[in-house]
Amino acid sequence: MPSLDPNQYLLDSTIIYSRHEVNIAIDQLAEKLNLNYLNDLPVVLCVMSGGIYFTGQLLPKLKFPLEFDYVHATRYHGITGKALTWLAKPKDMIRNRNVLILDDILDEGITLKAISDECISLGAKKISIAVLVDKKINKEKPIKADYVGLSVLDRYVFGCGMDINGWWRNLPDIYSLNDALNNVKNN
Repeated sequence: MPSLDPNQYLLDSTIIYSRHEVNIAIDQLAEKLNLNYLNDLPVVLCVMSGGIYFTGQLLPKLKFPLEFDYVHATRYHGITGKALTWLAKPKDMIRNRNVLILDDILDEGITLKAISDECISLGAKKISIAVLVDKKINKEKPIKADYVGLSVLDRYVFGCGMDINGWWRNLPDIYSLNDALNNVKNN
């Protein structure tokens, strides 16, 4: 898809989850996490860059002590399907610890699986994954999220940390491209 004026993406899309619905989903995730991690002292890892919005909204709602860090692995060097590149790997602090990975979306699951595998190879005791959005795709994913805020159909979505050609991670609502563009660019 040719790169459009960033404002054109908004004109060619529809809000599928309002900021209110997103906030409710994050509140509900926080409640579940607060119950499940009350006595765990986990390491929480934010997956950069998409997970930053979700993590920033979720962390203040967590009522248990935690250590925080981030990881950055990507396959999207302008196009999908490339080999995984690590920009920041998990650190040794996760050894013998429960790890909670936070990300914006579970799409095909390849990157999240690689992150989880890397944490296991570094000796993490237990890995859990929380995502704001789980995309319903027509194939088996190599990993599942333990905590899911919202579900979307197999459409290109952006906002709340998810981008469209590098734009609009900052939107508080979740948008989906309208049908004509969705057929051209489906993430």
